[in-house]
Amino acid sequence: QVQLVESGGGSVQSGGSRRLSCAASGVTYSRYCMGWFRQAPGSEREGVASIDSVGRIRYADSAKGRFTISQDNTKETVYLQMNSLKPEDTGTYYCAFVYAYCSDSWSTQLRPGYWGLGTQVTVST
Repeated sequence: QVQLVESGGGSVQSGGSRRLSCAASGVTYSRYCMGWFRQAPGSEREGVASIDSVGRIRYADSAKGRFTISQDNTKETVYLQMNSLKPEDTGTYYCAFVYAYCSDSWSTQLRPGYWGLGTQVTVST
């Protein structure tokens, strides 16, 4: 059973930065896809970025140029560095995991996988 724990959320002013972490445990196979999603109040959950065990990275259009996804050498923690934050980036950020390489449809691919409980990011003007 894979368990995911997100951290790093909090309040930040517009234009600021925040680094989120997702620590995975219970991973038993070397092939995986992990991703970050976010959900604003009253909105659907949307994919932000993904990374897989061979280092392929994909971003949603809303994240390109501002957000960077990475993973540590042990590949048990995935990070999301968020820069130039905007009020519309406010929401709960979730980490997701599946045992597969990420596909072009990673946002759909990750939805039936394992999920963390999320970490709240609030961007104020």
